[in-house]
Amino acid sequence: MFSSGSAAGESLAQKGTTGNISSIFNVKTQRVFHPRFSELKKAMWKDPMAQSWAQVLDALKGKAEQIGSLGSKAIPKVHYDELQKGLTDERIAEIKEAGVVIVRGAVPREEALGWKKSIKDYIAENRDRVVGHPVLQPTFYELYNAKAQILARTHPKLVNTQKALLSLWHASDPNSEISLVQPISYFDRLRIREPGPFGWSLGPHIDGGGIERWEDPGYRACYARVFEGADSWRQLDSYDVTPRLTANQDLYDSPNQCTIFRAWQGWTSLSTTKTNEGTLRVVPFLKLSTAYVMLRPFFKPKPGRETSLEANDWELNLEHGEFPGTSPGRAQKLSPESHPHLQFDKTVVSIDFVEPGDQVYWHCDLIHAVEAKHTGTGDSSVLYIPAVPLTLKK
Repeated sequence: MFSSGSAAGESLAQKGTTGNISSIFNVKTQRVFHPRFSELKKAMWKDPMAQSWAQVLDALKGKAEQIGSLGSKAIPKVHYDELQKGLTDERIAEIKEAGVVIVRGAVPREEALGWKKSIKDYIAENRDRVVGHPVLQPTFYELYNAKAQILARTHPKLVNTQKALLSLWHASDPNSEISLVQPISYFDRLRIREPGPFGWSLGPHIDGGGIERWEDPGYRACYARVFEGADSWRQLDSYDVTPRLTANQDLYDSPNQCTIFRAWQGWTSLSTTKTNEGTLRVVPFLKLSTAYVMLRPFFKPKPGRETSLEANDWELNLEHGEFPGTSPGRAQKLSPESHPHLQFDKTVVSIDFVEPGDQVYWHCDLIHAVEAKHTGTGDSSVLYIPAVPLTLKK
């Protein structure tokens, strides 16, 4: 019987170190998988999962064409006033299906621009002490408690926005120790990205751990429907908080890995930013992309069929401990090579336009990235402010 735990994996990932935002993505520190991971796949495998795989691949074909046609229009947009009045069932379904939403009109433009000026002044006054990454061209700043960040996190309209979005979640166990009506402050970084070339960028990935999604029994429970096989993946409930409360997102005590449950990751814009100006990119179909990612390690292309996306050209892969795009102690990375059926050339779309004060939130399981190029004329700046419910989980 396979047994998980960080003790078995301590030799695979360096424990207790600090790092910058690139730490959990740095390919130079990725390790080869231990043979125990093939035992994990064998223990998890159920024959009906092959039927799920075929269904998911078939559904992805149509979804890729749909998103390719819609582009950024596939990302739901709501006004703050609409949130406060109460979203219609149709709007709720749209947001939950996409797993991402743009919220406009909460923070006045001039107030958000004032936050940015305050932060820039603070950086200039403390240039010798402020740490940024990359070092030669700082974009992501290791600042967490600048005055503007505190003002933003505690802004009543931001808190109200988070309450509205947390209400889209529910607890299947009414005794779950969580409050979805009480957001808490999570101290995160900020980004001030100037136009021009950039030596490092974030490709498609999912935060909140990597191999932990399969290895940790609590985390694995979040995707139990996918692993039941057959049609069960269609009943995957990505908005049930109950299994999230026992999920261990960091078995390897990795640098820069977030252990708290961020129901919605998010940022608040400090600039007017459009597509191709270094903004966020997302894969806006949550359930289907999640089902695919969770099933992907169990299959490999047949010899000579490496470029085929047809289910019949893929076969079971339980003998090798590979989990594509995943390494112990690293976030879940995705690429056209590791996850070809997602057809990233069609399905990864950019946030098309935001003004200072607009907010963007995306589900903790959503695939997202950052544009590699910034061809605009002004900075692309955000404060990272997620929607985090009150829990006992540390």
